[in-house]
Amino acid sequence: MAIRFISTVALVLSVALVGGCSTMNDVVRVKENGKEGTSQTYAVSADQAWDISKTVFRWEGADAIEEHRDSGYMLTSSGPNLVSWGAVMGAWIEPVGTDNTKVTVVTKRRISVNVATTLRESTYHESFAKAVEIVKRGDPLPAIKPKSQ
Repeated sequence: MAIRFISTVALVLSVALVGGCSTMNDVVRVKENGKEGTSQTYAVSADQAWDISKTVFRWEGADAIEEHRDSGYMLTSSGPNLVSWGAVMGAWIEPVGTDNTKVTVVTKRRISVNVATTLRESTYHESFAKAVEIVKRGDPLPAIKPKSQ
């Protein structure tokens, strides 16, 4: 009886996990459908925003970054840790005039039933704003995320 119960629970969890896995393609799809994502406009050029976005993803522990510069977006992911199975993420960089850029980020949990994610959209924008301050001071972006002050 106990073995049958454990088998049933394992089967249900397997179906839930497989059916609820997000991919980088899902990130692109929900952004293009306008269903998800958080946007913010920053007083930086599109080139600066591109470099800042890559830096922010690295600060937040992202894996390799897949750049689609001609289409204005980049995709990345993060692996599992103690509280999350990881995430898939994308950032869209859209010039707004010459000195402003709209940045939209989409993050999705790899597994939909996961309670936590490795990067929230609000955390991305907080780190992005911090990086803009650094760039505006004329300092280079550090390889490691600076401590909050």
